[in-house]
Amino acid sequence: MPQVVRPRFAVLHGTHPAAPLPQRFRSLADRAAVEVLHRAARVLVASLPVLTDRLVEALYEQEPGYRAAIDSDRAEVWQEVHHSLRHNVGSLIQPREFRDAAHRTSRWIGEIRAEQGVPLDAVLHAFRMGGAMVWQDLVDETARRDPDDVRLLVHVAADVWNFVDEHCGIVADAYRQAERRLSWRRENQQRLMVAALLDGTARIADLAEAAAMLDLPEQGRYAVLAVASVRSGGTRQPAPARPRVTLPAALPPDAAPYGQAGHTDTARGPHAGPTAEPAPGPEAAPPPAPAPLWHTGPDAAFAILRLTGGPGDPGELHAIAAALDAPAGTRAGIGSAVEGLAALGDARRLAETALRACPASGGTVVLDEHLPDALVVSSPALGSALADRVLGPLDRLDPSDRDVILETLTAWLDADGSAQRAGARLYCHRNTVLNRLRRFEQLTGRCLTRPRDAVEVSLALAARRLLGP
Repeated sequence: MPQVVRPRFAVLHGTHPAAPLPQRFRSLADRAAVEVLHRAARVLVASLPVLTDRLVEALYEQEPGYRAAIDSDRAEVWQEVHHSLRHNVGSLIQPREFRDAAHRTSRWIGEIRAEQGVPLDAVLHAFRMGGAMVWQDLVDETARRDPDDVRLLVHVAADVWNFVDEHCGIVADAYRQAERRLSWRRENQQRLMVAALLDGTARIADLAEAAAMLDLPEQGRYAVLAVASVRSGGTRQPAPARPRVTLPAALPPDAAPYGQAGHTDTARGPHAGPTAEPAPGPEAAPPPAPAPLWHTGPDAAFAILRLTGGPGDPGELHAIAAALDAPAGTRAGIGSAVEGLAALGDARRLAETALRACPASGGTVVLDEHLPDALVVSSPALGSALADRVLGPLDRLDPSDRDVILETLTAWLDADGSAQRAGARLYCHRNTVLNRLRRFEQLTGRCLTRPRDAVEVSLALAARRLLGP
């Protein structure tokens, strides 16, 4: 309950009762009003336990935000209210002595109520209820002693409510500061937990806590998105703290990444099953896709994607890749799906592999759709050795001649071995394509109609493209 009298009345107390009145005393009525206020306040001090009981009961009946706190620990709430009333009613009699203690009490209440999750509106309402109850008791006590003195309290009414507002401001400020601290602490804990899950260092015993903290099912299906940037020269940049990669609202719900803690359907809960689709109409619109949970490493940023399709659904990850909205020059890799939070470390490594298989100029790679490339980048030393063994003889040619052969070979493989389609892509006759392929076979000793040689050539081309010469 806030302090209810301005310090201007302090000159009437203490060791110098005969001190002259300050200039801001407007009349002798002010002095008389203070004396009436003191008499009534002394009675309130003597009956503080009863006043505390009444206020706690009123809070329980009139303020739903306090009801759970009172049910949980009525004695603790009673002590808090009594402590506040004792300091603030004491301010009616000795404002100078009680002012700092009253302020500390209000700040303390604002902080603990923020930590307990009591809404700020409920805390401010409780303070105003306390102020109103104290004022009404002052009026009732004065009327009981001498009804004619009630008119004198009008001179201090504005001071009473000014102090109510003052302490509401103190409470609100303390509450918001505590909220910011709590929010920072929660966000920091979430960051650490996400990092541990993606690093694969989270303990099995902590998975249930992680699921509750991040609002994710412990046994759900997940994938990881890895994002990195490139400079114009192909040099990698450090990963941004929060990549500018978004998934639009048009993304199918079953392919949406899981959002920041708190972005759930509160009516159904985070683990509820599907609901009926809303009836079509002008107001029906898909909900915005929530932001994924990010973790930034030295070379890339990673996002946890929650999957809701079936275990064998090949289109879910492809839908996510198709819906990615990323700036030009962004490289993105989406790893294979895994089961459970415990496997997110594996999911991150798969996403890193997909990212390494991404072209240096940018683009998005879904690992499941580029497994041969993933094999090459998973072992760069072996990939380079294969490229040197298969394509090394071409390096003795003039660079322009070598590049023509490699371009033709790549186009032929992309065209599923059709010289006609490869020629159309290269703007040349099919016979030109066939001549270049025969020259490749002569230089390397490989036969493109032999399955094993075709596989080695395909992997060697992938290694040269992804790993460089």
